[in-house]
Amino acid sequence: MACDFIELANKGVQGLQPYQPGKPVEELERELGISNIVKLASNENPLGPSPKALAAIEKVLPELTRYPDGAGFRLRSAIAEQLGVAANQVTLGNGSNDVLELIARAYLTGHSASLYSQHAFAVYPIVTQAIGAQHIVVPAKNWGHDLEAMAAAITEKTRVIFIANPNNPTGTWLTETEVRAFLDQVPERIIVVLDEAYTEYVSEAEFPNGITLLNDYPNLVVTRTFSKAYGLAGLRVGYSVSNPQVADILNRIRQPFNVNMMAQEAAIAALADTDYLRKGVELNQQGMAYLESEFKRLGLSYIPSVGNFVCVDVGRPAGPVDQALLHEGVIVRPVGAYQMPNHLRISIGTMAENQRFIEALEKVLG
Repeated sequence: MACDFIELANKGVQGLQPYQPGKPVEELERELGISNIVKLASNENPLGPSPKALAAIEKVLPELTRYPDGAGFRLRSAIAEQLGVAANQVTLGNGSNDVLELIARAYLTGHSASLYSQHAFAVYPIVTQAIGAQHIVVPAKNWGHDLEAMAAAITEKTRVIFIANPNNPTGTWLTETEVRAFLDQVPERIIVVLDEAYTEYVSEAEFPNGITLLNDYPNLVVTRTFSKAYGLAGLRVGYSVSNPQVADILNRIRQPFNVNMMAQEAAIAALADTDYLRKGVELNQQGMAYLESEFKRLGLSYIPSVGNFVCVDVGRPAGPVDQALLHEGVIVRPVGAYQMPNHLRISIGTMAENQRFIEALEKVLG
């Protein structure tokens, strides 16, 4: 080949590895020829989608020859009404990952830098490097964000700071006092992204609601998703809430039809289905308590989590344990890429799925 098309690419992109999602059930079935597989790898909602969301999808099917509302008026209005913000503060995304990329494209350049924590969400370095920007990774503290160290790491080049609360994959969380103290130290010229993909699962009294911080910190952007507690991961719909000027900038580069018609209608219905949300949160609490008790019984260390997942230290390199679990028909998530070589991240499933995982794990660990 005369031309090296990898060398032609943006230098930042050349240094990236593709994001590795959780292994699909169908792929494991093809590879090993097994069935009755349990997937606890991608922090998905084990309840299945809301019946009201399914009804909304069915209702709109005859209209699929039409483009969706490019502005997402009804969905933005529903989000704004529930959160008590103005619709012009909301930016829709094809999942919240889409909004994270919009923020990076809008506010990072090859001469600036993003800042985020060790063990934080893998999309932060991806969107940073894709722009050709620099990235500063601050060592974690007790598996979570060290906000004091992050504040000290700010430089003149810093333009975007990513904070996941709760953090994925560790499940650690920050209090409102900690977040406010950090935001008070950040220059207003720096965009701070508070990634709240799992906020619906959190019940701790000191946990902040990022939406209530927006009036005090105009450089704050809060991102959320319908992929987790609202059970719509397959439809890909998320959003950010921000200063209207920031939202205006993000909407200038947002693709016109980035959230499809079915996703918009399903999200509106799911947002209003409070019974579904409550059942999912209760199921998550029960499953988390079960897994924690079983890890203690097995003598395994784990990272206390407030999300819908938990990281467990299997006491040895986790890769071979993960492979052995796959042969038992259980898909979980190794997190070696997050500098956690001995940990597996386990999504909370139904009680039957959680029990199946524990049985397989006990067998694999001998």
